[in-house]
Amino acid sequence: MPTEDSLFSRRDVMRLAALLGAGGALPLLNARAARAAEPDAPVRIGYLPITDATPLLVAHGKGFFEAEGLQVEKPVLFRGWSQIVEAFLAGQVNVVHLLSPITVWARYGSKVPAKVVAWNHTSGSGLTAANDIGSVKELGGKTVAIPYWYSIHNAVLQKLLRENGLKVVTSGTPAADEVNLVLMSPSDMVPALASGQIAGYIVAEPFNAAAEVNQVGKVLRFTGDVWKDHACCLVFMQEDDLNNRPEWSQKVVNAMVKAQLWTRDNRAETAELLSSANPQKYTPHSPEILARVLTPAEADEAAYVASGAIRHPEWRERRIDFQPYPFPSYTEELVRLLKETEVAGDRAFLDALDPAFAAQDLVDDRFVRKALQDIGGLAAFGLPDAWTREEVLQA
Repeated sequence: MPTEDSLFSRRDVMRLAALLGAGGALPLLNARAARAAEPDAPVRIGYLPITDATPLLVAHGKGFFEAEGLQVEKPVLFRGWSQIVEAFLAGQVNVVHLLSPITVWARYGSKVPAKVVAWNHTSGSGLTAANDIGSVKELGGKTVAIPYWYSIHNAVLQKLLRENGLKVVTSGTPAADEVNLVLMSPSDMVPALASGQIAGYIVAEPFNAAAEVNQVGKVLRFTGDVWKDHACCLVFMQEDDLNNRPEWSQKVVNAMVKAQLWTRDNRAETAELLSSANPQKYTPHSPEILARVLTPAEADEAAYVASGAIRHPEWRERRIDFQPYPFPSYTEELVRLLKETEVAGDRAFLDALDPAFAAQDLVDDRFVRKALQDIGGLAAFGLPDAWTREEVLQA
């Protein structure tokens, strides 16, 4: 089962709950404000070793920040969401990727003065189950691991369970029409599935690919096949940087957008760049596992369609894809979905949150819009040249 020093450990969950509870962030925010401003502070990236961090790591590894005239330090790897949030609040890092629901929690649960400036990626997650489980319905009476309560993974999983007539419980032995959800580190999920401690898990890549490569589980559904082109992790930056250093902020976003565009055209090189085989050692994952996510074989998609892991092949979803524009409709739908999702702790802020307000207040899209316009608009990412879309969710 999860170890205390592992990513997303129970200690990490409790620490993040304390940070993002009412007033929990205030001491760190006050300490940060009390320090003299750094008008020439370099780009300081905080990240977790998952494919969600790809654009920030590529922007560093391929020199996109320097190409914009920015100074940048080597990205700092953190082992849990509480650590990355604490470092961000204290000003130790100034550009981070966070799970989209955590940004909602931070801004409205703890009044953190920061905003989403772009999406980091789309899709990139899956529901993996033991090899003898053939459908979501068959998870009834079993235990499934999630990485965090405030995650797109938890929200999508609970939608899938509801639509298959299954209820969520968080303790005890589940009945035949119940699924017991437990928090678990992604690094612990693969061995826990292999040993039979859990029947499945839902998480970011490359941990779904790891189960496949190690032949201990299979992908039951891809989250991008449930919510078309959904975001997962978002780029989060301090409001004082956005307001007081707009030129610097624009250059940061420019670099990240160019990194996403480069990644789309250089997926195999990206897998090598992010892997443990690269001198930068950005992540502990092997090139083989990362390649399965970034450059899957065409035969893989046919097999997923046949198994039901992909039910909407007409969507043409990539296992993980990249485009930076934060569509307002996504934020609205995210808040609506979170309102239907069981999460731990005080959720009064969430129950009172208006989705339309959050879509306008949580996101500052002026920098990403300009960055996109400078490279040819949304069309550069193969998208219609419009700043709106309709959300599609089909379990």
